[in-house]
Amino acid sequence: MNYCESKTDNHLEYNQLLEEFILGCKNSQKIGMEYERIPVHKTTGEVISYFGEYGMCELLREFAKEDNWDYILDDTNIIGLKKLHDTITLEPGCQFELSLEPQDYIKEIKNKIEEIDKNLKPILDKFDIKLINKGVSPKTTYRNIELIPKQRYKVMANYLWGILSDVMMRETAGIQVGIDYKSEEDAIKKFNLANLMMPFVTAMFANSKIRGGVDTGYKSFRALAWLNTDNERCGFATRFSDSMCFRDYVNRLLETPMIFINRENRTVDLNGRMTFKQFMDKGYEGFEANINDWKLHSNLYFPEVRLRNFIEIRNHDCVGGGLEYSIPALYKGVMYNKDAYDEANGILCKYSAKEINELRYNVARYGIHAKIRGTKVRDICKNLIEISNYSLKAQGNDEEKYLDPITELIRRNKMPADL
Repeated sequence: MNYCESKTDNHLEYNQLLEEFILGCKNSQKIGMEYERIPVHKTTGEVISYFGEYGMCELLREFAKEDNWDYILDDTNIIGLKKLHDTITLEPGCQFELSLEPQDYIKEIKNKIEEIDKNLKPILDKFDIKLINKGVSPKTTYRNIELIPKQRYKVMANYLWGILSDVMMRETAGIQVGIDYKSEEDAIKKFNLANLMMPFVTAMFANSKIRGGVDTGYKSFRALAWLNTDNERCGFATRFSDSMCFRDYVNRLLETPMIFINRENRTVDLNGRMTFKQFMDKGYEGFEANINDWKLHSNLYFPEVRLRNFIEIRNHDCVGGGLEYSIPALYKGVMYNKDAYDEANGILCKYSAKEINELRYNVARYGIHAKIRGTKVRDICKNLIEISNYSLKAQGNDEEKYLDPITELIRRNKMPADL
């Protein structure tokens, strides 16, 4: 069926589904960042519980009082904080995530993170908590990590069917980057290149080798967990085709099974019984599809590169020591300079979707030591870093310095997991 021409009997129409992506077109070249870290006891190394006198709920409550943040609630439970355009949220296993307003310059993101961390430190010290920069919990496994009391997480945990979905939800932490696009054509070009870059960048920032206190044999166990979470909504959302358009992405979402909808502050579990297209056509138990259902459904689709009213690149282990700023710097250099984009795309476009997909599995295990068509991933990573470095220098904002930590690691033939 051509969804572009289909009609529905309810008030939600196909063009409304496209609207968020179309409205995302803008002339700015900002960079956004979401930064997840794992909270552990300083003395034991175990993941902090949401509950208890020194749990994450109480930490959020005290930080809100000290630094004038507002609560984000699920029912009566504190699940995050907000201040203007910045948010602090707890992921399913109490991972501590900063979501920052997009900025023109990486130094503005760095300054904001350092300011929040400085204000948070006395409370972390009081609670004997440390936020660690790892892609997976190095000591506590999911069996000993309770879900936070957020309705959607319980439903998701029951639905996601991959053998490592519990690991993904409760143990992993990553860094996500947001990139602007100025037109549909520009969005698709950047979206496709980000997907081509994805396994190479996963490799260079691999940082989840130790899990449950032992060496897993993988450089990025977090990447492996995502590969085994839910193949219907994780992985690729692209054909690597220049003819791809927003409608192709919408149609892919329409064919994805639904997990739940929200009605009157309660979660209605669909548990994959129907796709969003079927929900639009037929409804469910008297409920009709609305635009908020679509936005929720879009946010419950988890490819490594996700199209929103910006391009969200999601495939990086959490790292620290300055490497966290190398990630947005790498993309800023490649994506916001035509010559840099063309050069990077020229290196990567020869690889098929099948080859890139297979490489995702290899880099989870071997990181930069994996190969594609006999070429070492490390060598391609080095090329991408050099391209971004030249581009950032040409932009003249002294942002190439943020690539120094990853440049040095790759020069030494290492990844964060090796440190």
